[in-house]
Amino acid sequence: MSEPRSAPTVGQVVLGRRLLDLRERAGLKREEAARILRVAPATVRRMEMAEVALKIPYLQMLLKEYGVSDEEAEAFVHLAEDANRPGWWQRFHDILPGWFSMYVSLEGAASLIRSYEPHFVPGLLQTEDYARGVLRSGAVGQTRPEDMERHVDLRMRRQELLTRKDAPRVWVVMDETALRRPVGGPEVMRAQIDKLLEATKLPNVTLQIATFAGGPHPGTYGPFVLFRFAMPELPDMVYSEYLTGAVYLDAREEVATHLEVMDRMAAQAATAHRTKEILRDLRKEL
Repeated sequence: MSEPRSAPTVGQVVLGRRLLDLRERAGLKREEAARILRVAPATVRRMEMAEVALKIPYLQMLLKEYGVSDEEAEAFVHLAEDANRPGWWQRFHDILPGWFSMYVSLEGAASLIRSYEPHFVPGLLQTEDYARGVLRSGAVGQTRPEDMERHVDLRMRRQELLTRKDAPRVWVVMDETALRRPVGGPEVMRAQIDKLLEATKLPNVTLQIATFAGGPHPGTYGPFVLFRFAMPELPDMVYSEYLTGAVYLDAREEVATHLEVMDRMAAQAATAHRTKEILRDLRKEL
């Protein structure tokens, strides 16, 4: 049986979808592919759904049966070997829930990240002290100082994607509540606002504040993140978190609804230029 993982890498998700497409093009049902491998159909499903690491001997057998050329099969296998390697974030496996491991993988592979955050500054834009304050306030059952610091370290490592060579475009709509809610005291909040102002100077970052004066908007149900990828095998995806886990939505209708809400919020929120003025004014108040 293929080896399970706490969460798939994006590479595994992409290759799983390719494997499913190749099987369907070959006109084979999942049960027929399972007979080739002498495994249960559930094993083939788990490979295609990226619920397990891609076992190379299984891949080679399936690709041959699917009519893939030797050259293409060899390239596929090399990609699978790369995809099966643990992501950098998996060194934090002791404190990283499996449901969030997938998020970090998607975040690192996305070409566009759009998010709405009603409660706190988004993790990609937090200072260490602000992150520490947020984590400490919500650390139910995770109160060991060393665990807290590893969470902070992970959050800071994630932020490196903002300035890498192929950095994604990050577009954030943040509720004014997130800036009015004090975390760690005035000094921490001043430093946090400074970091937000610095982030707005990055060409790939757009920040907008949904002000109280703007009234209600369609995103008041809760925070969510929308990912878009350059890889055609990966559809747009929405991430929505709850107290003990998260859901990943990729159904076209659900994604389209979230995208429409995001667009309407962006149109209603303060412009990026006005947001800078609001941040400067808020800093003066502290």
